Amino acid sequence: MAQAFDAAAQQVLLTQRAEEALALAKKLGADAAEVGASVDQGLGISVRLGEVETVELSRDQGIAITLYVGQRKGSASSTDASSASIKATVEKALAIARYTGEDPAAGLADASLMATDLPDLKVHYPWALTTDEAIDLALACEKAGRDVAGIHQSEGASLSSGEGVRVYANSHGFLGTQKGSSHSLSCMLIAQDEKGMQRDYDYTSARNPAMLRDPAEVGREAASRTLRRLGAQRPPTGTFPVLFDPSLSSGLVGHLMGALAGGALYRESSFLCDRLGSQLFPSWFGLEERPMEVGATASSPFDAEGVQTRNNRFIDQGSVASYMLSAYSARRLGMQSTGNAGGARNLRLLAPLTPRDDLLKQMGRGIWVTELMGQGVNGVTGDYSRGAAGFWVENGEIQHPIEEFTIASNLNSMFAGLVAVGDDIDTRGSIHTGSWLIDAMTVAGN
Repeated sequence: MAQAFDAAAQQVLLTQRAEEALALAKKLGADAAEVGASVDQGLGISVRLGEVETVELSRDQGIAITLYVGQRKGSASSTDASSASIKATVEKALAIARYTGEDPAAGLADASLMATDLPDLKVHYPWALTTDEAIDLALACEKAGRDVAGIHQSEGASLSSGEGVRVYANSHGFLGTQKGSSHSLSCMLIAQDEKGMQRDYDYTSARNPAMLRDPAEVGREAASRTLRRLGAQRPPTGTFPVLFDPSLSSGLVGHLMGALAGGALYRESSFLCDRLGSQLFPSWFGLEERPMEVGATASSPFDAEGVQTRNNRFIDQGSVASYMLSAYSARRLGMQSTGNAGGARNLRLLAPLTPRDDLLKQMGRGIWVTELMGQGVNGVTGDYSRGAAGFWVENGEIQHPIEEFTIASNLNSMFAGLVAVGDDIDTRGSIHTGSWLIDAMTVAGN
């Protein structure tokens, strides 16, 4: 990187700025205040056909201030953390608060919920990577993929490496800081046959660069995934079991969490309204978050409101065991925060795992979906309809690639019809899951 990032010095500086903003807010008449400040620095490289396309060095910072006058709320933000800018931002937030309407649910999270256990969760791994070294890694990744016989063209390889610091403080006296890092490498390739062109990709991502997969392995896997899509056909129309690839089943978990989110629930825009305690999945299935997991993608000892994070069991023996609530949404629902301001952290399945080959045998005749397109998911009704591509399966064996079809159902039916979960766990994101086999979905193909 062009300039070394001193995370410790940034922690000290952001802490001072946050404390300055809180003191000023109190002096100017705010009854309560909270401040979030962050600074991030990163390096991004993209190459294509053996040539460097872009080199991007980024540095972003910001400070956001929310003030309360009674139960009137005002928020303002700035990318300038100077004292003059902080003063202007506090004054702007205070002016907004004085002219907004009263909201009985507005205010800081309860002081009794503030985090007191603040361990180092080992989520900061700086990468002393020069621009030339980053370019070499991206070029090696793409070359390994392009060298595979049958690859026709490349859309390039990209490497990104970044680290940052965030600080959250409020007028309860809570102040929490966290350093973090994120590194990734990806490659997208194109293959062609008499039926046309196909593209696919692979990537690796981790907080610790030592945990990234070998660049050549990523390139070769991208090539393998691309070549297997050649000769795609359209599947028949009908009702078939569907196996979701791990990269896609994590999206199903995402739809579930969106429906369990307090904001959707108090607005009555979720298909899981008033479903607490009701059966949603088979009894062998569970889902929980583990925000204090050391080294994990989304680990944090406190949420976006300073509330102590904890393990939350959202699905227990197939039933809805908990909603995902911030302080505000909890008040709107007459409940208590679950420490999820800012979302869920490190979602993990609690389920028996089955080898993917066994899932295919269990499926018999159906579809293995490896790509989804479009945004056809209705969070209010649970209706699900997406364009898809993947592979046709007969007698438990993969027959040929398929494309240009849609799969449709309702999330309620899909969750209830979950047959098994694969042991092919994708650990690259904050949701760790294997393949999901759904008993039946409507397929529109030929």
